[in-house]
Amino acid sequence: MPWIHYHVGNAGRVKACCVANIPYGDCNTQSFTEIWNGDAINELRARFAKGEKDSRCAVCYRLEEAGGKSIRQETHEKFGADYQEQKMNLPFTFDIRFSNACNFACRTCWHGASSGWFPEAKQLKRNLGEKAVLQNIQDFDAFIAETGEALLQAKEIYFAGGEPLVTKEHYLLLDWLVKNKATQIYLRYNTNFSVLQMGKYNVLDYWKHFTKVEILASIDANGKLGEYIRKGLNWERFLANRDQIRTYKNIRFLIAPTISVFSILNLPDLYQICLLEQIIEPDGLYINMLDRPLHYNTKALPESSKQMVVATFHQFYQWAAKKQIPQAVIRQFKECEAYMLSDNLSKQWKNFEKETALLDEMRGESLDEVLIRTYEF
Repeated sequence: MPWIHYHVGNAGRVKACCVANIPYGDCNTQSFTEIWNGDAINELRARFAKGEKDSRCAVCYRLEEAGGKSIRQETHEKFGADYQEQKMNLPFTFDIRFSNACNFACRTCWHGASSGWFPEAKQLKRNLGEKAVLQNIQDFDAFIAETGEALLQAKEIYFAGGEPLVTKEHYLLLDWLVKNKATQIYLRYNTNFSVLQMGKYNVLDYWKHFTKVEILASIDANGKLGEYIRKGLNWERFLANRDQIRTYKNIRFLIAPTISVFSILNLPDLYQICLLEQIIEPDGLYINMLDRPLHYNTKALPESSKQMVVATFHQFYQWAAKKQIPQAVIRQFKECEAYMLSDNLSKQWKNFEKETALLDEMRGESLDEVLIRTYEF
């Protein structure tokens, strides 16, 4: 990734990826060339070229050791051949987070990634600064002036949250790409998919120009449980938005649930319902394994609850065999199961109960009332 990837995150810091805290520089105060050819990134390249590990990549290492697939492995699968063949001097995959602007306040999120979290974060003294929206890239035109050459030859641009579909700069970038005829770029989104229009900008007016668009819809459960986990979700509106893009052959739609203590037991139900209602194709699943906070990590489940997940998943495997569900989907379920069982973090369960009770009281909600399946505690 240090040779092919450019990630812009909180406060404009350019890092190795969206997971590891490996900073290269600040796109608001440094030029693209200064960052891309700087000491920090070259030191990482030299380390990786020798086959050495970096302790800051611990999230990927932990996931791999537990039987899951990491971003590191996924990147090798997708771009390994391109890198070996081309040895490009510019990054060809981008992950650009213009701000934390978001219309949701998901249980497993925080103010740094969602402006919607600001009122509660401030009440809990967990806010970053005194503004809801935290602008990562301060000057869009300056960013384009510095990064434009690399962007125009990109293979893939990944947009994530905040929520890209309520971020003005995201639309400005799409408009710039279309005007510069850079529509061969593969657009990938992690989005709550709650809106398709923001003010005068309709995202379908832009997506129709691109060869391939992939939507990774970040829903963790269907119905009331989904609305509980991701505050702001309206399940019926989500379905209506899904219907609007059915005629667009260049758009691939997947669900991308975050696998946490809230969602893992319901994952089979979510997949089956999305398949039944033709929200996804049979291979339309892309999981995101939650690592932190630890009290939301599936390893924190009590042993009896883990065994309930195992039993539920094994029932799903039997159904999947009869329905000839793709093996790639089965592998993802087995990754979730293996990851959950790989460690015992049940000492975190009290923190989960405390945090859930706190937010339930603040939001006037109750986890017990929305659980489709119920853990044995």
